[in-house]
Amino acid sequence: MASSSGNDDDLTIPRAAINKMIKETLPNVRVANDARELVVNCCTEFIHLISSEANEICNKSDKKTISPEHVINALESLGFASYITEVKDVLQECKTVALKRRKASSRLENLGIPEEELLRQQQELFAKARQQQAELAHQEWLQMQQAAQQAQMAAASATAAQQAGSSQDEDEEDDM
Repeated sequence: MASSSGNDDDLTIPRAAINKMIKETLPNVRVANDARELVVNCCTEFIHLISSEANEICNKSDKKTISPEHVINALESLGFASYITEVKDVLQECKTVALKRRKASSRLENLGIPEEELLRQQQELFAKARQQQAELAHQEWLQMQQAAQQAQMAAASATAAQQAGSSQDEDEEDDM
């Protein structure tokens, strides 16, 4: 990145990512804006250097895709052999995470049921749940109605008993 042409401006690491790394690495240190800009430019240049070297190694081995081994070989040929152990550790972590993601996403695919069928089954389950909820609500309503009728009948019986009791009292008074 010897000169800043229009295309090179588009090929930088996002400043937010660099700022986050700086804050995580040096939480109690203030870093000037021009120092942050320098770090962004250094990171971009480092990536360009490694990827160019990895591309040359890839081309020499008659391959069309840069593999992790090409990147590791590029680090070694450019004098960054001290990073290789950590790069291999990170590569293994990435492979592990990718494998977990593939397993998680393939669980649905491993069922052997098309997505349309799963959607249909889901809709059926929702419909059945709505039906059960409606039946429960109807049963509760019936129970409330029955309780209200029983309360009305009890009140009517109490009123009738009270009226019968008061008319009996009148009859007794008449008898005396």
